[in-house]
Amino acid sequence: MELDYKEIGRRIARRRKQLGLTQEETEEKAGLGQKYLSSIERSISIPSTETIMRLALALDTTPDEFLVGTARRQDERWKDVAEQLRPLNEKQLKLIESLIPWAAEQE
Repeated sequence: MELDYKEIGRRIARRRKQLGLTQEETEEKAGLGQKYLSSIERSISIPSTETIMRLALALDTTPDEFLVGTARRQDERWKDVAEQLRPLNEKQLKLIESLIPWAAEQE
């Protein structure tokens, strides 16, 4: 499968505009250099996989939306759970991880 970088750039720009973000705001959220997003959106630069991932995170979507034009939206509950896990330390995360198989067995 060959990627169409012109279309990828359009999809990134479309998503950014849907969220009402400027290129500069998006670059900052994604940790990209100044003017790099502009060159991606105009298909002057080819983004790496890491850059696509960073942009997907910054633009609250999945890389699929940019690469193939469809996004897999996560259920809001997953986002809530992920946010609650973020501040936990290693010991706390291990405890939660050990509870997951037990929770999966419950009806």
